[in-house]
Amino acid sequence: MDMIIATNNAHKVEEFKRLLTPLGHQAYSLKDRGIRVEIEENGSTFAENAMIKAKTIYDMVHLPVIADDSGICVDALDGRPGIYSARYGGEGLDDHGRNLKLLEELKGIANRGARFICSIAYIDATGETHSFEGVCEGVIGYEEKGANGFGYDPLFLVGGKSFAELSGAQKDALSHRGKANRLLCAFLAKQK
Repeated sequence: MDMIIATNNAHKVEEFKRLLTPLGHQAYSLKDRGIRVEIEENGSTFAENAMIKAKTIYDMVHLPVIADDSGICVDALDGRPGIYSARYGGEGLDDHGRNLKLLEELKGIANRGARFICSIAYIDATGETHSFEGVCEGVIGYEEKGANGFGYDPLFLVGGKSFAELSGAQKDALSHRGKANRLLCAFLAKQK
């Protein structure tokens, strides 16, 4: 079955494809399908933002659509950056800049507990909506480590290693997106 992944983030598309392709699904990015649209993520939760993206694209293509919204929630920052993870620190900051900002905010703070949260919205061919959520608990390190992954992966430690130090398969086994994707994949397997 053909599915549209409602993102322009190549890293997210790669993660979705790794999990969906073995199940016989052909996943396409917005770029693959020539879809150019700016979607305002004005929800108050990850789940709301994921569904906003999925519905926007579904209304354009009327094909199955998968969208996710995810981010990092840091205990010492009362859950920030949360739904603003991709925009943390303002326009113009790249992943490295956002990581440096987070490290600066946590300077001198011992409680470095954090969690990655991923909410996936799936709209099937009939327009019916479904939601799946994955959470991965960890801690924020004191420096960036590793060359893999993206976003906050070099700072987020699970079992003493950052997500950026793990292979794609290792990350998928532990991560918030991997957990949410497995729920989605189990759902899709039942639909066949």
